[in-house]
Amino acid sequence: MREKSHDTWPETFVSTAETTVAVSRAVKGGRLRKLASRLNTRNLEERPEAIIKRNLWQIVAGYFPGALVADRTALENALGPDGSVCLITGSGAEIKLPGLVLRPRRGAGQLPADRPFIGGLFLCSTARAYLENMRPSRARSGQAPRTLTRKELEVRLDAFLRRSGVEGVNRLRDDIRALAPALALEAEARELDALIGAMLGTREVEMVSPPGRARRAGRPYDPDRLELFQVLHRALREHYPAPLTVGQRSGESLATLAFFEAYFSNFIEGTEFEVDEAIGIVFRGVIPAERPEDAHDVLGTWRIVSDLEEMSRRPTSADELVRLLRSRHAAIMEARPEKGPGVFKTGANRVGASHFVAPVLVEGTLEQGFLLSRSLESPLQRAIFMMFLVAEVHPFADGNGRTARIMMNAELVAAGEQRIIIPTVYRNNYLVALRGLTQNSEPEPLIRTLDYAQRWTNAIPWDTIEASRCVLEGCNAFYDPNMADREGIRLQMPGKFGSRKA
Repeated sequence: MREKSHDTWPETFVSTAETTVAVSRAVKGGRLRKLASRLNTRNLEERPEAIIKRNLWQIVAGYFPGALVADRTALENALGPDGSVCLITGSGAEIKLPGLVLRPRRGAGQLPADRPFIGGLFLCSTARAYLENMRPSRARSGQAPRTLTRKELEVRLDAFLRRSGVEGVNRLRDDIRALAPALALEAEARELDALIGAMLGTREVEMVSPPGRARRAGRPYDPDRLELFQVLHRALREHYPAPLTVGQRSGESLATLAFFEAYFSNFIEGTEFEVDEAIGIVFRGVIPAERPEDAHDVLGTWRIVSDLEEMSRRPTSADELVRLLRSRHAAIMEARPEKGPGVFKTGANRVGASHFVAPVLVEGTLEQGFLLSRSLESPLQRAIFMMFLVAEVHPFADGNGRTARIMMNAELVAAGEQRIIIPTVYRNNYLVALRGLTQNSEPEPLIRTLDYAQRWTNAIPWDTIEASRCVLEGCNAFYDPNMADREGIRLQMPGKFGSRKA
């Protein structure tokens, strides 16, 4: 046989009877490296585990040509917790490699619904994967069970239902029923059908996972969001801020602070007025004929944030959280009946690449987040958490940002601490920090951003509208955020704005 040159060998491969002589010579000549029995690589430097992981399915196909990827691997689409890949083959014994265990078993081979996979392998259909994972198995010799536990199956079915909806999960049930006789798994199919029915609330089956129990109780939630809330919760526990307490304000001072809070909060959402226009709307009842809805958004926000009794109410239960959200949203969006004031969304919503919590999961996700928030000790910790909880769930068709910031500041006002105002120039800082947590699970930028905003708000003398306006101008507060980013303009602390550049 003509020996291959060094360049023609794949990075890693399983030798065959036809290649064994050439491979042996190449190994002896230092052109190939032996990683395990029959497994070789031309990569002479990298760790075997890294090479094997990169070439996983080609290696599986080399040892077990035409095998069917099955059991837990067919659902997880990844290595098991012990580094295993479960297969159905005609013959063969277990193979242990660095960082990888190939675990073949006998069973029904490829069925019409199973699909071609990488390197000549096949992958069990979704229905078959769920059905075969209903078969119990045990961990042996430190290896993970071949099939998922009941708890893991419930979690996976909950995720399937969230992604595919009721129609999708009912199609899965039909496919499972049709497939069961060919695998002699009719009993498992009936059990799986009952489990799915319990997920949908139509059957009575005991659940063992938190998502499953929540669905049975009629309070399903988004576990991915709960995981994100836990990331923020852990970070907030590491941030132990000094309280910024405030004394009793005069009526004019409170009105001034509340005015700019409402003004800037609406500006963030694109409801933009000149300051003098907003003053006319709030204090003189001048509603622009061409923009009455926008004007009422500002006015509705101001009525809430200027009411100390209302802003001192904070939820003590998940049900009270829902009631407060509904009532405050209704006040903000009163002039927009098409947006469903006080009514949770009925359709999915998104901003850019961010998809928010599905309508059916809103109340359950709010409840789970609220239960987590109770262990936070400081008002600022709870305020940041509450704002992100509402913003991330996005429970309404519109008005979520304003509602989230009201809930944030209510936590602070109720504790006698300084509110947080996000001025126009700081808008991008705030939104980028929000996205950083949503998309990259990075909570620190959001904590730093809101911590600075609270200290900045505390440094402003909110005595009168005109006096505060002058100070805000000096701080660059009204500056367009995109222009500010281009020109290097930053939000300044009062007394530090000798130059307009930070």
